[in-house]
This record gives sequence, structure tokens and C-alpha cells, in this order.
Amino acid sequence: MLPHRRRQLPGGHCGAARNARSAPRPAAAHTISRSSSSRKGWAYAYGFRPIRSIIALIALVCFVGVPYTVLMPIFAGTILHGGPHTLGFLMTASGGGALLGALWLASRRSIVGLSHTIPVAAGVFGAGLVAFSFSRVLWLSLAMMVVTGFGFMVQVASSNTLLQTVVEDAKRGRVMAFFLMAYFGTTPFGSLMAGVLSARVGAPITLAIGGVCCIGGALWFAAGLSSLHEDIHPVYVELGIIPGVFPPPDSSGS
Repeated sequence: MLPHRRRQLPGGHCGAARNARSAPRPAAAHTISRSSSSRKGWAYAYGFRPIRSIIALIALVCFVGVPYTVLMPIFAGTILHGGPHTLGFLMTASGGGALLGALWLASRRSIVGLSHTIPVAAGVFGAGLVAFSFSRVLWLSLAMMVVTGFGFMVQVASSNTLLQTVVEDAKRGRVMAFFLMAYFGTTPFGSLMAGVLSARVGAPITLAIGGVCCIGGALWFAAGLSSLHEDIHPVYVELGIIPGVFPPPDSSGS
């Protein structure tokens, strides 16, 4: 069958004007569809407890904890009395801890248990920040940087893996967009807050406050684990990750 061809109207300018007037309509419809899709994605992410809790904890940690990087020059120079090489050692130690966390996660054989890992990792990250804020010795500071890098990597990677598993296929892109917004979108504002607060109370107290907030977020997440497991369990059973529990056969008719 030949493709449908538009009937030529008399007067080329008139036809061009009609085409120009009709051109914005598909774009407007596409915009409306995109807006509706975003609203549905937000409603789904906010309405499903595991997704809401994971994204909220990521946003908190990235807002109050991750901005420790902007304070590292102060610790390297003023507190540890070092120089650029000291800053390099600290950041390398954090990256080494992140590498260890990635290797540890890669050694896991199942996703089961990651919901417990997330709050533990967030707590480890916060505790590492608090301990680092009180350290005045280079080797201890390096050790605490390894701990913080490990905790943060494990939390983020576990959260990402769990979200990718439990989210419906049709909504995965939208949910991951909210996850990345919580990850990247809150850090700049947290860095600004850390800079303002450190100018008033000092970098060590600022970092300690951030670590305590991360620990508080981890405790909040852990307190809701029972409800979170109730929502995740049916998804695991449906995906075949864990065996389902079926009722015994009815023997009343035998």
C-alpha cells in the first residue's frame, strides 16, 4: 500500500501557514504527556515506602554528610598541619575505602539483606565523620577516611541496587531520576551550608554535626525496616529471589 499523501491546497503560502499553525500542537501534547508522566512517577515513588525511604536517606546523607569534601583543605592544612600532599592522602584514603566497599558488595551473591545493609552503612559513614572531626593525628584521620568512603559507597550502591530491583519496569527511569536528583541535587546546597556553618562554629563541629545527622537518619531508616520488608517481600517472591510461602492444600473435600 502506498503511503498516504496530503492533498495539495491551492496557494503554497496558505498551505505553509496552516502547517506552521499546526506544528506546535504535537509539542504541546508531548509536554502535557511528559508532565503527566512526571506526576505519576512522583506519586509512585512517594507512595511506595521502600522507594520513599531510600531516596529520603540518600538526600539527607548527601546534604549533611557528603559536603565533608569541601572542608578537607581546612583539615589538611589548619588541623593536621599538612599541605597539598596531606589533602591528597586524605582523599585517596576515602577513595580506597569506596573501592573496598565496592569489592565487598561485588562479593555478595544475593540482593537479600541489602535493606539491612543500607542503614548500617549510613551509620558507619556518619560515625566515621564524627571520629574524623575529632582526630588530630594523620594516621587516624586516614583510617577514618577509609571508613567514611566504605560506608558511603556501600550505602549508595546498595540503595541503587535495591531500587533497580523493586521498581516496576515502566517507572524505573522516573524513579532513578528522583534518586539522582536526591544524590546530586542536595550536595551543592549542603556544601553551601557547610561553608556557612564552618565559618561560625569551625570545621570540626560542622563535620561532627553532619555525622550525627547521618547516624540519626540511619536510625530512622532502621526503625522502619519491618514495614519496609512487608512491602518488599511480595516483590522478591514475584521475581523469584526468595521462595514464596503458599498455604497448605485444602483437604476438606477428601
